[in-house]
Amino acid sequence: MAVLTLPLIPLRDMVLFPHMVAPLFVGRKKSIRALSAAMNGDRRVFLIAQTEADVDDPEEKDLAEIGCVGRVLQLLKLPDGTVKALVEGEGRARMLACDEDREDYGRADVELFTETGVQPSEAQALMRAVMESYREYANLNRKTSSETLDAIAAIQDPVHFTDAVSAQFSFKIVDKQQLLETEDLAERMLLLVNLIRTETEIFSMDQKIRTRVKRQMEKNQRHYYLNEQIRAIRKEMGDAEDTLEEIEGLERRLEEKQPPEEAIVRVRSEIRKLKMMPPMSAEATVVRNYVDWILSLPWNEISELSSDLDAAEDVLDEDHYGLEKPKERILEYLAVQTLVQKIKGPILCLVGPPGVGKTSLARSVARATGRKYVRLSLGGVRDEAEIRGHRRTYIGAMPGKIIQSLKKVGTRNPVFCLDEVDKMSMDFRGDPSAALLEVLDPEQNATFSDHYLDLDYDLSEILFITTANTLHNIPLPLQDRMEIIRIPGYTEIEKYNIAMEHLIPKQIEQHGLVLSQIHFTRNALYHIIRYHTREAGVRNLERQLAAVCRKVARDLVRERGKAPFSIDVAAVRKYLGVDQYRFGSVEKEHFVGTVTGLAWTQVGGELLTIETVLMPGKGEVTVTGKLGDVMKESARAAVSYVRFKSEALGIDPDFYKEKDLHIHFPEGAIPKDGPSAGIAICTALVSSLTGRPVDRNVAMTGEITLRGRALPIGGLREKVLAAHRGGIDRVLYPAENEKDIKEIPSSVLKKVRMIAVSHMDEVLEQALLPAEQQKKSKKKK
Repeated sequence: MAVLTLPLIPLRDMVLFPHMVAPLFVGRKKSIRALSAAMNGDRRVFLIAQTEADVDDPEEKDLAEIGCVGRVLQLLKLPDGTVKALVEGEGRARMLACDEDREDYGRADVELFTETGVQPSEAQALMRAVMESYREYANLNRKTSSETLDAIAAIQDPVHFTDAVSAQFSFKIVDKQQLLETEDLAERMLLLVNLIRTETEIFSMDQKIRTRVKRQMEKNQRHYYLNEQIRAIRKEMGDAEDTLEEIEGLERRLEEKQPPEEAIVRVRSEIRKLKMMPPMSAEATVVRNYVDWILSLPWNEISELSSDLDAAEDVLDEDHYGLEKPKERILEYLAVQTLVQKIKGPILCLVGPPGVGKTSLARSVARATGRKYVRLSLGGVRDEAEIRGHRRTYIGAMPGKIIQSLKKVGTRNPVFCLDEVDKMSMDFRGDPSAALLEVLDPEQNATFSDHYLDLDYDLSEILFITTANTLHNIPLPLQDRMEIIRIPGYTEIEKYNIAMEHLIPKQIEQHGLVLSQIHFTRNALYHIIRYHTREAGVRNLERQLAAVCRKVARDLVRERGKAPFSIDVAAVRKYLGVDQYRFGSVEKEHFVGTVTGLAWTQVGGELLTIETVLMPGKGEVTVTGKLGDVMKESARAAVSYVRFKSEALGIDPDFYKEKDLHIHFPEGAIPKDGPSAGIAICTALVSSLTGRPVDRNVAMTGEITLRGRALPIGGLREKVLAAHRGGIDRVLYPAENEKDIKEIPSSVLKKVRMIAVSHMDEVLEQALLPAEQQKKSKKKK
């Protein structure tokens, strides 16, 4: 085959086929000079596609291997300096060499080649397949005229036919170049059939999409037209424009709020209903309220949390004295939050007597963590709808208190204090404690469903803190969802420090005084703590301090004294009157049959006196003092143990035949119950039957078995604090409660000796004095 040297014209986004006439818009200087050279010669040029269209000055490596030799039919210079050329393809050619470095124009050495032939019968079959595919595409496109189809169908030469069909389609440049480079004619025709069918499928899908979009646009236009008609009708009927503005305002709020997809779909559906309703109808009011509630919730508003542990610790210490365990748990939570992007909010339950600072601790946690604070009191709540809301079918339906509180606080990750969780009750309206299970379960509250909203709301980022006085009033399933942190009460030293650092400055400010006008002495504060309060917390202490400040303010206004007022013990007795309690309430003598026991109450630990007397009789046992069933059983168990061990204890085995026993718990108006009085009752019985007095400086707590074993009890810390307040020197406690000793303040352990006992024999050895000890005590008296 002959080798030709022709002017070279690279094509950016085009492939020229033989027998194809196409216009070219040429802007590159070299290409323009190449066209001019061709016009001065035999008008033949070599057109070849670039592999990268964005290359402005292509080299040989940037050009395809096979191109098309074309003849320039017409050349026209345009005003902007570019040239329009009409070129007709003559035949395929392979580029052998390329000289693009010349300054005038590029030249290429090319070799024309002919395609591999095909059998006439096979050629006819392939031409028919190509034509059928082309007609199917033309029927869908409807842009190809019947004359073009007839003209192409009349071509008999398979090569010319294939190139003519290829030129009619806007295939990708890569696909066109593949058609140009395929030398085997049969293979090229099969490739063309596949490309046409692919193009047909794409065009068919495009038509379906266009049709669907058009229908949707027509539907939207129809809805718009109808809505405009409704608006015009309402306007003519005199309905206020405020209703329409309100609906538009709801739509704007929806776009600004961007709640979850489920809520967006629900709000749009409700707004469509609202547009069709009379504005003053009751149903329209219900829909408006419902949409307003959804749009008022903090779906995406989050408070920025603090991760500074030192600052958080300073805040907690500033607001509260002591409470080491709750503070430690909060700091642990902050540390984990710093390391993890998202942590499920813990559910903390602060359990302790009134006045120990449970609710105020929750407020301090909010300040320490940078969260907002919201509080919900559950005391007396007995309706499940208070937690989970009412269904919208009821008149006056509203969301539950959880959702209402979140709307009020305006953020989705506050500190949420559920106060008095043990004070909920249950009636025919449902069990609110069961409704709280979903709220306080970290595995479920990410999809909390309020009956009114009927949408899932994420509560998992809320730090829930619940408070309670006792655990036994909280259902066990609800306890299982919470982390229990006990706050048992304060020692005298702790109460003194709390009063100096927090209560006195607070009361001075609230009563219009200044620190320079009043001063409490150390002895005065301890006198108030010991003789005017008897509590585990500091609430009553604060009331007494407030009473002193009120009286000082009265004297200051009446000018009955001059500042500063020094509040000593005498001033306390003047302002607060006689002492309300007797500090150190232990017996002054060692009595037979009188034991000091220890009891746990909702307000902290208490000293409990137990008395027994023997009387002539027939062996009856009387127990008085408004006792519960558990304490009555403890008394029976103690009597049985004494009868069982009578010989070992030096007691007449037949004492029950001639003697009646009376076991009494003073302060009979106060209900008493619990499994911790067994060893005290047994000690009192043994003391009465043996005539040995009980050491007045000993207090005890523990349950007893029929074999005399001391069983563990609860509330040891509160009981020991009560013993410390009462001036007790020694406390007997079950050996199995040894683990609870670490919870007792070290200042208390220095003054109260703790003695662990595991059997009743050890209790009697520590508590009973020799019989002559009582006689000596009476002689001294």
